[in-house]
Amino acid sequence: MVVLRIGDTVPNFQAPTTEGDIDFYEWLGSSWGILFSHPKDFTPVCTTELGAVQKLLPEFEKRNVRVIALSVDSVESHRAWVGDIAETQGCGPVSYPIIGDDNRSVSELYGMLDQTNKDAAGLPLTVRSVFVINPDKKLALTLTYPASTGRNFNEILRVVDSLQLTTQYKVATPVDWKQGDDVVIGASVSNEQGDALFPGY
Repeated sequence: MVVLRIGDTVPNFQAPTTEGDIDFYEWLGSSWGILFSHPKDFTPVCTTELGAVQKLLPEFEKRNVRVIALSVDSVESHRAWVGDIAETQGCGPVSYPIIGDDNRSVSELYGMLDQTNKDAAGLPLTVRSVFVINPDKKLALTLTYPASTGRNFNEILRVVDSLQLTTQYKVATPVDWKQGDDVVIGASVSNEQGDALFPGY
């Protein structure tokens, strides 16, 4: 089983999506990226999640984050589903790509398959995985939720703010930190470095 760890270079892949075929690295370009999987199209929790992401898309775009979804359904199924998402979630058309991974190649590559949740043919579905990828194609964060629990994408947005800040500066963010709150000087920074980097801290 594939296990991706923080700091690993994420694997590239080619895949069909609702916006055409992509090469993942080329699609990401120099942006941050969020790849997130859901178990099944046309299911209530997944529908709420993809609608929530569409509503937050302007916030992700302001942070130079490209978002892409995935399940083991076909692109044709995704295209049929997006109208249902827009209608039931009041979010407008889904304008980010959804990967059709019905051959499970990307799901296997990223270790997203749930052996406890299978389709009618006995094949595993995807769990609710989240991969935050930095512009160097390194894994910055990963989360995994069970199929029964929807994700909090406002929290994922908060985490992106923290990751981008702590990548740029030698700081850490404390519990419940939000953009604009005070931060902590990183543990690896000596007193002398702290005086130079953060005068008067």
